[in-house]
Amino acid sequence: MSALSSLESWPVDTVAGALVHRGEVVEQVGDASHRFPVASVTKLVAAYAVMLAVEEGAVELEQPAGPEGSTLRHLLAHTSGVGFDTRESQKSVGQRRIYSSAGYEWAAEEVERATEIAFPDYLAEGVCQPLGMRATTLEGSAGHGLVSTVEDLAAFAAEVQSPRLLAAQTVAEMRTVQFPGLRGIVPGYGSFKDCTWGLGFEIHGDKEQWMGALPADAVGHFGMSGTYLWVAGEWAMVALTDRDFGDWCKPLWAETNSAVWEDLQRR
Repeated sequence: MSALSSLESWPVDTVAGALVHRGEVVEQVGDASHRFPVASVTKLVAAYAVMLAVEEGAVELEQPAGPEGSTLRHLLAHTSGVGFDTRESQKSVGQRRIYSSAGYEWAAEEVERATEIAFPDYLAEGVCQPLGMRATTLEGSAGHGLVSTVEDLAAFAAEVQSPRLLAAQTVAEMRTVQFPGLRGIVPGYGSFKDCTWGLGFEIHGDKEQWMGALPADAVGHFGMSGTYLWVAGEWAMVALTDRDFGDWCKPLWAETNSAVWEDLQRR
């Protein structure tokens, strides 16, 4: 029995998951075509679409965006100072890592304004369709409105591992800590003195959170709908459920990811 198969014992009604190695799905559990709301895992795909607009020259990371003094980079790295669900500033720009879905909605509007394409359409045409993510749709917020499947998110993880839509250096920058040394809160896991985050991607760093024993440079995101995706080295994992985030998955996710990673090191 592999560590991934432990997902079948999670206290949820429906679960699906997959392991991806060098862009190929090598193991899965559950129905990989079942559509789940993925909540904040949305931010990974949304950030990818924003960075596509950057590469196309429609927007720039350093252009003003968000509250006064903020840039598009600040919005994607959760350092614009706006709150989780409000565009009202809670802190000065660059002072604190304040996790914000409102900031992603603001970033999406910048892309809409520049391209004259509705952001859900831009994301679909620029990211989902080229990757064959046929079951994935953005239904509402660019911060948490994506509905997707394990099959589609495995394709996205493969893209992150070996980029085709974006330049490799662009994805490397997305996976690099932006504005290092900032204190911040990982929702559900508390405050961290150095809350490491890239552009879209949470970076594990030395935080004790859902990634468990994954290496420090592992990147990914979890969603309050009971979902997550991570990429570490040659491996990636997707886990989707229909049970909202809560005490049931702490420390279960960390234990599962630790066991999966340890299993992978023995292969």
